[in-house]
Amino acid sequence: MSIIHKTIDLGDGRTITIETGKLAKQADGSVTVRMGNTVLLATVCAAKEAVPGTDFMPLQVDYKEKFSAFGRFPGGFTRREGKASDYEILTSRLVDRVLRPLFPDNYHAEVFVSVILFSADGEDIPDALAGLAASSALAVSDIPFNGPISEVRVARVDGKFIINPTYNQLEKADIDIMVGATIDNIMMVEGEMSEVQESEMLEAVKFAHEAIKAHCRVQMELTEACGKTVKREYIHEENDEDLRRDVHEKCYAKAYAVAVSGTDKQARAEAFEAIVTEYKTTFTGEELETKEPMIHRYYHDVEKEAMRRAILDEGKRLDGRKTTDIRPIWIETDYLPGPHGAAVFTRGETQSLTTVTLGTKSDEKIIDDVLVHGKERFLLHYNFPPFSTGEAKPQRGVGRREVGHGNLAHRALKRMMPDNYPYVVRVISDILESNGSSSMATVCAGTLALMDAGVQIKKPVSGIAMGLISENRGTNYAILSDILGDEDHLGDMDFKVTGTKDGITATQMDIKVDGLSYEILEKALAQAKEGRLHILHKITEALPAPRPELKPHAPRIETITIGKEFIGAIIGPGGKIVQGIQEKTGATISIEEIDGAGIVEVAATNKDAINAAMRAIRMIVAVPEVGGIYEGKISSIMPYGAFVEFMPGKDGLLHISEIDWKRLETVEEAGLQEGDLITVKLVDVDSKTGKFKLSRKELLPKPESYQDERPRRPQQHHSGGNGAGRRH
Repeated sequence: MSIIHKTIDLGDGRTITIETGKLAKQADGSVTVRMGNTVLLATVCAAKEAVPGTDFMPLQVDYKEKFSAFGRFPGGFTRREGKASDYEILTSRLVDRVLRPLFPDNYHAEVFVSVILFSADGEDIPDALAGLAASSALAVSDIPFNGPISEVRVARVDGKFIINPTYNQLEKADIDIMVGATIDNIMMVEGEMSEVQESEMLEAVKFAHEAIKAHCRVQMELTEACGKTVKREYIHEENDEDLRRDVHEKCYAKAYAVAVSGTDKQARAEAFEAIVTEYKTTFTGEELETKEPMIHRYYHDVEKEAMRRAILDEGKRLDGRKTTDIRPIWIETDYLPGPHGAAVFTRGETQSLTTVTLGTKSDEKIIDDVLVHGKERFLLHYNFPPFSTGEAKPQRGVGRREVGHGNLAHRALKRMMPDNYPYVVRVISDILESNGSSSMATVCAGTLALMDAGVQIKKPVSGIAMGLISENRGTNYAILSDILGDEDHLGDMDFKVTGTKDGITATQMDIKVDGLSYEILEKALAQAKEGRLHILHKITEALPAPRPELKPHAPRIETITIGKEFIGAIIGPGGKIVQGIQEKTGATISIEEIDGAGIVEVAATNKDAINAAMRAIRMIVAVPEVGGIYEGKISSIMPYGAFVEFMPGKDGLLHISEIDWKRLETVEEAGLQEGDLITVKLVDVDSKTGKFKLSRKELLPKPESYQDERPRRPQQHHSGGNGAGRRH
């Protein structure tokens, strides 16, 4: 067994170790990556041949975390890892987006990359190592791949950049981005920021790239040590160069005419399709059996070239805009009567209908991942139904795309939520039309819906998607503002930027070509700023500020802080007290202990219900005062007196001698029964037991003939049932 180790020095006392040759040796490539006590196993397997007819890269990346990695049991009945969490899906996407463009264009064999977290220490964040692990597995395999790559997280804490920060460091960061790159080029950027400037973001990317270069050099050494410099041979495409030239000669001019016509999406798609349909009529049915897949592949290249040449040579985009133009925008707020906030944001042929729901603590999302567990109070869900692009198929659940786009919009908005906001907030974006950057439409519609709901966000946020058409390694290029779907598909970059008037809040960038210079990236950021400020102006024109009040049917929430010793008194045995208050008032009550105090949250859709519930709670937490007069209910009758609940959860003994000025043989002589309401005075609290002594007779006129007599029996202090007589 030949085991090879390579070490990466992070320069701050930490190291990353890559090992191959020990585990999972039947995979085409297998490595373990270790930093501290965090250990990942990455494997890669590729089919020997491509599935006939495949004309794309069938890559699948799966990142999985074992609960045993952190000494935990999974939740649920089976106590076994289930479907991928959002965090695992997002990590898989981060790796996929960097690897996918670097496989050869004509390589179509199925490739499966698996990255598994087997050990964690709760300090180092494993997703920052997943890209390095996946690329290292490819590096020790014979699978064709134009890497290596690596990914790092860079955070800025107290003005200082840190590579692969710990969880504690990340909590204090004002920049948190993941960067993926080869030794020469940036391939992917994604992250969130606290309104930073474009120059600061660019500085973070450059800092990350320097670290990635070291990772790539170590992987190159690993490939040499394993003897995997020569990759497997493959033939996954059948080509006919004469046919390729014929398609170009007979279709290019027609495709170019469509590309510069400035028509809308549907008309343009039909026009492009008509060209290839007409071309195919020149062949017999027998000829098309073998040639049709190649015709469509070559015609796709013709469309791509026509679109790119129209932009680079004439500055004309598919819909007729200039490179810096933003499509027309229309906005309508308060669009739906039922949700607590709603807005429609339409930009060109992309439309989001977004709603906001305000909830209480009971609506919090519970997060129970391997290393991250807690509660989330701001939720954003993105839905992309097939009808939004005119597809005739059903919507089957939420895919990785929906999770990724929703996460980007969530990161764009979350830092603008008001501090210590009492509501749980759910934003739902339903994409009704799509032709370019529905995630950025979600950010804009989300801002409007939050303001429509009366959520006092710190500042409005807008977002824009930028594109790039380049040739000759970036010496000739055009940066496109507010890209269309086809410009994303046929272009070289998809760069999304969100922010307020004062700075960037989130970004996501995918590069599909080599040679993107920092000069181009800087210009793209500057052009993006102009575009998002234009969109932000449209947003504030439609709704200048958050509405001052919540909608009438939105829940109102009030909170009260109590001593933690009163929490049990409010809840009551088996939840009896709090449930009774909720049933009586119609309010929803939640209680939790934070920093040694009880936080009680009362929510209802009307003020009267909240006031009634708050009165009941204040009665429970109020401290009874000797001499105070209270109206209570007789909870039980004993031979020696009656127990009276004179405050919620507080019972005291009304001794038989304290019922009336006259001597009573039985309690019933005074006409008292269980359930009766009675006014009593608190006359004493036993200093040792905390038991309450009540009197009724002191509230009655004292007869002139009354003579003080010793009671016939000594007073006894019994606790009674239901905790009676105890001080809470």
